[in-house]
Amino acid sequence: MSTIKVKRQSFTISVDRDSVPVILQCPESDQPSPAVLLLHGFSSRKERMADSIGRALASKRVASLAIDLPLHGERDAGFEGISFQNPAAVIDKWRRAVREAHACLAYLAAHDAIDRNRIGIAGYSLGAYLATVVASDDALAKAVALAAGGDLPPQTPFISLVRTVMDPLRSIRRLNGRPLLMVNGRLDRTIRPEEARSLFDAASEPKEIRWYDGSHWPPRSAIDAVAEWLAKVLASPSP
Repeated sequence: MSTIKVKRQSFTISVDRDSVPVILQCPESDQPSPAVLLLHGFSSRKERMADSIGRALASKRVASLAIDLPLHGERDAGFEGISFQNPAAVIDKWRRAVREAHACLAYLAAHDAIDRNRIGIAGYSLGAYLATVVASDDALAKAVALAAGGDLPPQTPFISLVRTVMDPLRSIRRLNGRPLLMVNGRLDRTIRPEEARSLFDAASEPKEIRWYDGSHWPPRSAIDAVAEWLAKVLASPSP
């Protein structure tokens, strides 16, 4: 069996006069490849997504673009300057993250090595919220995979205000028949099983939820299963 050669590049994408650090992994191919935008969790960074689900996707000849969200990774200097008791500041960063994710989907769609009709989006935890919102309003995302995703926990600060800006249930209903996969831990206490089920129940078909015996971060077997699902769903262009 031949080894798949993967070109890995680290650079920045300019969005609204800000620089978004990214890692692009592209398997060598004579034809444009499918690709997935990868969105990490709270207090994480692009490398964790690139080195887990990104590598699993590359082994199946699927490209990926992992990005650092505002206040994360190479951009973490801003954490000290924001208080989560200041909802306006948090909402501003959230809206920036949404714009950047849309811009990164557009970047993939314009890339010569990528098939713009076979682009997916995958998010973990905080990134799952973001992936749900972005996909609901961006037809470039042909498939959605959420790890440790769900509805907002009831203890979310300023939850009524948050739902006016970011409501996972409202967003998931707007996927309009695009394939959805959720993978969640039976022992997760951050996004509990009931919150995962609430989001899943709000989505339309085709959809699938898979459970792993673990807590918040999925095991390797679950990550590989997500990559396999994305590769299968993106194998041919969506109608």
